[in-house]
Amino acid sequence: MGAAADNLQPKVIVGLGNPGEEYAGTRHNAGFLVLDRILEKLNKPSRREHRYDSEIIRVSFGGRQLILVKPLTFMNLSGTAVAKGRAAWDVVPEEILVVYDCLDLPAGKIRLREDGGSGGHRGMESMIQELGSQKFPRLRVGIGRQDGKPVVDYVLSGWSEEEQPYMEQAVDAAADAVLLAVRSGMAAAMNRYNGWSAKVADSDKPAGEKKP
Repeated sequence: MGAAADNLQPKVIVGLGNPGEEYAGTRHNAGFLVLDRILEKLNKPSRREHRYDSEIIRVSFGGRQLILVKPLTFMNLSGTAVAKGRAAWDVVPEEILVVYDCLDLPAGKIRLREDGGSGGHRGMESMIQELGSQKFPRLRVGIGRQDGKPVVDYVLSGWSEEEQPYMEQAVDAAADAVLLAVRSGMAAAMNRYNGWSAKVADSDKPAGEKKP
């Protein structure tokens, strides 16, 4: 993005995930979790509808309407749902902030970018293809990797007891980062949250991670 877009404030927040109770607590649904946390933080009346193959939630924030979107197409077709709604929402790709899980970031870390590739994430591949652009902001929620476990099994499994304290903080920080981006622009959110990492008491860390 150029300098003129640096302070662009997102109008639509898309959380990536898979619909259905069987996926509700899985790593791949980090985007859905962040949207739910945003609504908890705002604690305001919201209007929900099922349209454009998505659950769409409209809520007031900062004197304007914020649109939260959970595609219900399953992860690999997320972009088709967002593309259907984009014209009705009257937004350009740069005004759509996408929140999703990332294997390449450790659990407990988040990172924002103004644009970029998919990093091999199927949901983001679909978003880029259907929007016809890589120039839209995104927030990655780190979920790490597990040696020896197939990626599909790992991302579709739930958080371990050791991960839970890290992820609670990460989801909370991600929600705050989204709201800061909406209120003050992506540059402000990146300056505040890139480099952020969850802080967990020694007693909550897995064995082998405690300080000497």
